[in-house]
Amino acid sequence: MTEVIAAKFNITTKNIVTYSLVLVETILAFAAGFGFIALGIGGGAWILGGIAAGALAFYIYRAKFSDRIEPNRNLRKLGQMIVGLTVGFSIQPHNLEAITAQLPVFVFLALFLLASGGLIAYIYSRLQKTDLLTATLATVPGNIGIMASLAADYGKSTALVSLVQLIRFTTLISTIPLIANVSHPYDIHTAIATLTQDLFKLNLTYLLLLVLVLNLTALVVSAAGKLKIPVAAFLGSIVVGVALNFSFTALPLTAQMDFSFSPLFKVIGQILLGITIGEYWGLNPKFSRATIAYALVPVTLTFFAGLLSAGIAMLLTPWDWLTCLLVTAPGGSPEMIWIALVLHHDVEIVTAGHLVRLIAINFSLPALVSLACYLEERLSNGNGVNNPAPVLESIPAANPPSKQR
Repeated sequence: MTEVIAAKFNITTKNIVTYSLVLVETILAFAAGFGFIALGIGGGAWILGGIAAGALAFYIYRAKFSDRIEPNRNLRKLGQMIVGLTVGFSIQPHNLEAITAQLPVFVFLALFLLASGGLIAYIYSRLQKTDLLTATLATVPGNIGIMASLAADYGKSTALVSLVQLIRFTTLISTIPLIANVSHPYDIHTAIATLTQDLFKLNLTYLLLLVLVLNLTALVVSAAGKLKIPVAAFLGSIVVGVALNFSFTALPLTAQMDFSFSPLFKVIGQILLGITIGEYWGLNPKFSRATIAYALVPVTLTFFAGLLSAGIAMLLTPWDWLTCLLVTAPGGSPEMIWIALVLHHDVEIVTAGHLVRLIAINFSLPALVSLACYLEERLSNGNGVNNPAPVLESIPAANPPSKQR
């Protein structure tokens, strides 16, 4: 009996700590987000604010209180659901017909980035003196958690995979909004006025409808997860958003219904996306300078591959430079789509491009893993086995369930 009471007390205490930390991170993210807006970083200000807040709060908590706490991956899923719903409601069905004609271009761009990732992986494996599978998982522009989990399944360095993926992701999230704001004029005062307008103006009907939409989305996302659909929280919520948006405009009973998400709801979704990435940085990994320097090489090459892909897209399509850049940015799909949404810039095209790439990457992962293992075996037989450089395992992406918040 005493053990049961103690276990319940520990769970309650853990939940209080989790929610308190999330609250502190959210408050800090709002402050940082307004700071980034004041600096003119409009497109990704709230995501960057979340990254800064998550890193700071998580690092201080681990340093002062407990180093056993792990990044809250459920926060990112919730953020993906919110952003996915917002994106889904912004997509107009009549615009989807024109996008289907560009499907071959989307597939080509996705395959181009995959091929570029393979070449970069080979270069990085020789530079870091690690095996080809680890290098492939580190450099392919995919989900951080998925890549690191695969590394753990195959007994590879999850820390190295997480490091490269995290640097790539953070670099993109930091630089693309800056480039987007240069490519597309951004009025700071208008951004703040838009955010504060009707920020807390809610009514009972709206709240009931919002609860209904969120519960329906949660059911669809749960079903998608059980079906092993990649990035289920994001893809599932987009499908729900598109379907509900179509039904609200097409069905007679709901044609007069005006439903849209409040600015506060949208901002919270962006902040949650950023907080999780910031928490991984807050783990304070102690890598050698050489390891970090080597990790910057594939990140830089991947970034240039994205720019080259954007140039190819401009030659093949009538899209402008900003659209091509957002479509081909190697990673951060929810964030790139959100930037397009904030700037009201070809949301359907950017969404379609990233969804095609997400599907291509996730469905080609088994083939990529098999190919990397095969090539590594051939290289090892021909030249001797590579001895991977020692890397501190300090970013546990594939954590045991007991340690998850």
